[in-house]
Amino acid sequence: MSDARLSDAPLPRPGALIPPWPGQMVPVTGGEVFVRHTPWCGPLPSADDGSTPSAEAPHERALYVHGLGGASTNWTDLAALLAVRFDGYALDLPGFGESAPPPRYSIHRHVQAVVDVLEWVVAQPGPGQGAPVHLVGNSLGGLVSVWVAARRPDLVATLTLISAAMPVYRVPAAFDRAIALVLLPGVPALAERRLAGATPEQRVRGLLQMCFGDPKRVPRERVEEAVAEMRRRDEQPWAGQALTRSLRGLMTSYLRVGRANAWRMARSVKVPSLVVWGDRDKLVDPALAPRLAAVLPDARLQVQEGIGHLAMLEAPEPTARAVLALAEDAAATPAEV
Repeated sequence: MSDARLSDAPLPRPGALIPPWPGQMVPVTGGEVFVRHTPWCGPLPSADDGSTPSAEAPHERALYVHGLGGASTNWTDLAALLAVRFDGYALDLPGFGESAPPPRYSIHRHVQAVVDVLEWVVAQPGPGQGAPVHLVGNSLGGLVSVWVAARRPDLVATLTLISAAMPVYRVPAAFDRAIALVLLPGVPALAERRLAGATPEQRVRGLLQMCFGDPKRVPRERVEEAVAEMRRRDEQPWAGQALTRSLRGLMTSYLRVGRANAWRMARSVKVPSLVVWGDRDKLVDPALAPRLAAVLPDARLQVQEGIGHLAMLEAPEPTARAVLALAEDAAATPAEV
């Protein structure tokens, strides 16, 4: 394990807030999921000497996997920064965002959906076709990404885990009691009704307090986008089920032992990895960050001061620089055969 290096590549300077990237439905096992695309823009001229990037500039691909209750829109800002190197793709996991629900919620089904989308991304024509993809996951998406990287290393170039929901055996205090009890028969339906009783504005405010180190950092326009997205989700008959039943699948996965345990899976990951965590994360204990980085065979660690559970939203530039450095170093190191 080592400290994360930060790339000094020129990045787009923030201006007007970027709207969510467009996307399309992509077939996966048992249905289809919505995948947004952030097109590669190429390296920017150097601020030091104004030099123009080489025509052979890196043009790779990345896939972003959101967390529990999130969606592909969680990656809007980070994907825009990383477009200097990557064609970016962000999926809505089954039952979230624009994706229809699976027949049954489980970590395995989310893993299979990500594998299916990775295969689709790899097969897309153009630069980077056929090459492994840089996989970036947050929270539940981080746990899913560990499984994917361990099982399908042929599809993954590097692995970035942002506050990954690795197995723990104590429910964080930030979880509402109705959510913490989802393992009990009949309780998911109660939790769904309780969630439905709160307005979109109340739920967004609650999420901001729970997920951000400093909710004041969130631009007003992003809050309004989140409320509008919450209203759209309320129109989906499966929205409450997606949250509570995916959480149930997550907690059930924590009970797995042997080769199916996520910590055991992490030890078998072969690709270069980056672990990113906010030291104010209320949902997944920041103490897990060095533990996870130590378990991954080839990992570096970035702990961000004052940041919560969603570093890609709260601190997109330092997160992007760590991801870019990982990709730069991986490209400079010949892959093992």
